Amino acid sequence: MPAPREYPDELRERAVREVRSTGRPVAYVDRDLGIHKEALRSWVRQAEADAGERDDRLTSSELEELKQLRKENAELRRANEILKAASVFFAQEIDRPRTGRAGDRPPAGQGPRGRSRLPGAGPVSLDVLRVQVPTEVRPPVAR
Repeated sequence: MPAPREYPDELRERAVREVRSTGRPVAYVDRDLGIHKEALRSWVRQAEADAGERDDRLTSSELEELKQLRKENAELRRANEILKAASVFFAQEIDRPRTGRAGDRPPAGQGPRGRSRLPGAGPVSLDVLRVQVPTEVRPPVAR
């Protein structure tokens, strides 16, 4: 929740209107209305940007859009981090040796069956599982 505004919106609009319509300096208007001069100066600059009179500041709608995009960007970054962590987790799950069903287990004391009892046998690399796909596809031969 944003912090409460120190000055009401009506006072902001009135102060900006007075500076712009009368041409009085900000220093005089701020004293008359009891507003800090830098706050009033900032409001006047923003009003000028919204009116298209200033090119060095973004308009209020552009600032709102930028705020929304930054929020969305942060949310997407968080989601990306979660997905990266999940992919690491599942990659580790794939590399772990699997235990079979209860009926597939060797009798007690005999140890695991299969490749793991061979000397030097370890986890199977995924490179071994890659299949060569022909680059040229031939139509099937009719018989």
